[in-house]
Amino acid sequence: MPSVGSRLRATDPERQAAATPRVLLFALLTGLLTAWLLYDGIGANLLICGAATAVAAGLVARAAGRRIRPWTAVWSLLALALLAVPARWDAGWPALLAAGCALGLASLALHGGRRWPGVLFALPALLWQLMPGVAWLWQGLEGRPLPGRGRIVPVLKALAVAAVLLTVFGLLFASADAAMADLLAGLTPSLDVHQLPLRGLLCGLGTLAALGFAHIAAGPRRWDRLVIRPGRERRRLEWALPLVALNLMFGAFAVIQAVVVLGGADAVLSNTGMSRSAYARQGFWQLSVITVLTLVVVAVARRWAPRTTPADRRLVRILLGLLCLLALVVVASALGRMWFYVDASGLTRLRLWVLVVEIWLGVVFLLLITAGLTRGAGWLPRAVVLSGMLTVAVYGLMGPDAMVAEQNVARYERSLQIDLRNVRDLSADAVPALDRLPEPQRSCALQLIRRDLDQDTRPWYAAGGSVAGARQALRERPLMEGSQSGRGPCKWAGLVSAGSW
Repeated sequence: MPSVGSRLRATDPERQAAATPRVLLFALLTGLLTAWLLYDGIGANLLICGAATAVAAGLVARAAGRRIRPWTAVWSLLALALLAVPARWDAGWPALLAAGCALGLASLALHGGRRWPGVLFALPALLWQLMPGVAWLWQGLEGRPLPGRGRIVPVLKALAVAAVLLTVFGLLFASADAAMADLLAGLTPSLDVHQLPLRGLLCGLGTLAALGFAHIAAGPRRWDRLVIRPGRERRRLEWALPLVALNLMFGAFAVIQAVVVLGGADAVLSNTGMSRSAYARQGFWQLSVITVLTLVVVAVARRWAPRTTPADRRLVRILLGLLCLLALVVVASALGRMWFYVDASGLTRLRLWVLVVEIWLGVVFLLLITAGLTRGAGWLPRAVVLSGMLTVAVYGLMGPDAMVAEQNVARYERSLQIDLRNVRDLSADAVPALDRLPEPQRSCALQLIRRDLDQDTRPWYAAGGSVAGARQALRERPLMEGSQSGRGPCKWAGLVSAGSW
């Protein structure tokens, strides 16, 4: 049995381009750019730093003789779309999720995996390329005379002269014009002593990330060559009996759901004695867990499936395909229950997120069914990753907080019902929708958002584009203040403190 080391050696690149002083220069510039722009938060600055890292990796890939392939372009463009999420919106969670997925896609674009090992190992590959990237740079520059007399030194001199000129003339322009002073103040970071440790850490991380991506571009590890042998083949009865039993249970659930749909929700509620929201909330999480566990069962069963004869392979396709098909009924039931709950109680961040994840799981089952119906399934790994990353991109670019606010406001306009707890902790993205509410609901919904905006001192490049519009809306229509009797807008609106999910 081959050892882990021998398996990893099989994935070594055939050749690897050497590091050059230009790589070091671009990595240091990326680190300085990261320390300057990312200290105050993430916004358009993340897209700028990502572009700088991409330039460094692209130069190394070009020096290594690598060409842009169609899937490389797909992953790269999708990564840029993900980095546009924090530039457009202010909500933190979608921005962090999009940034993490963009790093994984950038690594996948440079590796170019096709099979499951190639795709799954390439996504987090940057994490174990950081230190090797430093070693690769050291080996490339060790014993090599620094060619700075002709290239690097003039560039450094030009940068120093430009910094002096910008400082002198910037101070003069700032003292001559107040508008120019405000513009320069927004572009120039404050360098207090207490900021230096964090800025130094950001500089180091930015430099390491640039070196890691450049190291991958110079000669990526071929994870597709990693051999993962299938599990020991089981006998037909031993393998099929548990799946047949599981399919029968799923089938019984599908029949019950059909009866529920035909009988109508009102009949179910009268028989169970539950409220609409209680019935919808009761089984959603269990159905979501069932959906995820079904994917695990499919993967494990596929690994140990009988595959000697055509009849064995046909049995595998039938039983696993039927299980995936019945799992779609579970997905549809979970989505129906959640939508039932949203209709009764309103939309929240968590409810929107689980709806999106459940829809993506349904797409994965559809892809698995399609792979079972076709002869070749080599497209499946990249299709699953593409569907997941597209889901994250659409989720981020549509503005989750804006969508939550819009749904709750539309629900209020239809039925004059709104749970203000669902919208009070949203970000500035929600202001345009919440601004349509009447008083005192409007002031109650926007109280915490206005407080956060008043305390927000981030420069333009470290905040989402929705922040400026939110500030303008709140300036044009100030919020209600508390009355002399001590009753604020939330008490006038009848809001009581309680938890919500």
